[in-house]
Amino acid sequence: MSAAAQRRAGAIGVALAGGILAAWTAIHVYGVFFLDLGSRQVLLAPLLILIQTWLSVGLFIVSHDAIHGSLAPGRPRVNRAFGRVAMTLYAGFDYDRLEKSHARHHESPGTADDPDFSADHPDDFLRWFAQFFRHHFGLRPLLFVNAVVATYWLVLGASMANIFLFYGVPALTSAVQLFYFGTYRPHRHAEPGFADRHNARSDRMPPALALLTCYNFGGYHHEHHLYPEEPWWRLPRRRTEAA
Repeated sequence: MSAAAQRRAGAIGVALAGGILAAWTAIHVYGVFFLDLGSRQVLLAPLLILIQTWLSVGLFIVSHDAIHGSLAPGRPRVNRAFGRVAMTLYAGFDYDRLEKSHARHHESPGTADDPDFSADHPDDFLRWFAQFFRHHFGLRPLLFVNAVVATYWLVLGASMANIFLFYGVPALTSAVQLFYFGTYRPHRHAEPGFADRHNARSDRMPPALALLTCYNFGGYHHEHHLYPEEPWWRLPRRRTEAA
């Protein structure tokens, strides 16, 4: 990639990542501290929770692109900064640990050496998800989330119902969404089989659905393994260019 192309990709990546982080933060603050569940504002809650779930998936996608250096090509400090902020906002995850774990995933996708894969349950959603959840949600996120909830409730006076609806629910539902569309469906043992050693398949779905489900990482997952340097927003174009 030329220097000019890197600058352009970086500008787009930073703008998109910044937009996701800003939108997530705005809905989070409004939902937790200002939305009155006892008024007509409650009618907004289902829509905001759905949007926040999608944006929470986006926090992981921001961190994922940062890990690959594709958020801001050639600018490792910018990538690392965005990745760490995104993972902290989500649930206090250790970005450096996630980076090492994801490298192992790309080195041995869909095998016993892949930390995101369940060799014992390669087609069992629930058991695989339980293993996936245990691997990623360790002591650090648990302590972080409890500290945030305690601060919001006991110090800042937020309603526990608001905390649950606008912090807890989007975090849990986005974890299921991310796993189902970004890990389970692309790497599960099912027909059709895998095309190559990447042990990954792409779900053939409309582009809008691919964006809404997992920021293109379900609809274009094989392309991601073939071209891990590509950011999420360029994966559809990569398939078109390869055709």
